[in-house]
Amino acid sequence: MPRPDLPLGRWGARIYDGLGLLGGLILALMTLAVFLQVVLRYVFSAGIEGLDEVPRYLFVWLVMMGAAAAMHRGEHTALDYFRNRLLPRGQALVTLLTSAAGMLLFLSLIKSSFVLVPNAQLQTSAGLGLPLGYVYAAVPVGSALILLPMAWRFVAALRTLWLKRS
Repeated sequence: MPRPDLPLGRWGARIYDGLGLLGGLILALMTLAVFLQVVLRYVFSAGIEGLDEVPRYLFVWLVMMGAAAAMHRGEHTALDYFRNRLLPRGQALVTLLTSAAGMLLFLSLIKSSFVLVPNAQLQTSAGLGLPLGYVYAAVPVGSALILLPMAWRFVAALRTLWLKRS
């Protein structure tokens, strides 16, 4: 049985560690695009049209992938100082409440994305001509990836609260 501190087991850890690496790659691409645009503009007095949009659109994906990786590690939606001052059942109750609220938030983001992403796909960016649906798709994809470990912690907190004392 997977450990409660390791949501979704070893395969889940590999997938979410991969998301962390993907976030690093996205950050490197953003940095490269900004650096290249600055060098081209100030050294050669020319730029690549649309290159300034790349970091802006990748940033949305970076935030969602990073948030999912952080959620898997349990580094999200927690103020450890206050939570650690509680007894184990109190900690489980706080985890249960924050997980439930977070799951409602991310489910509502996914629900609203059913309208926003197809509508955004009809729009294109000014410089790249990229359909904006690809940018907006980061929200439901990231929300789903955040929901999985959050639901895992929700169930683990429920188990802690319902344990029978022997």
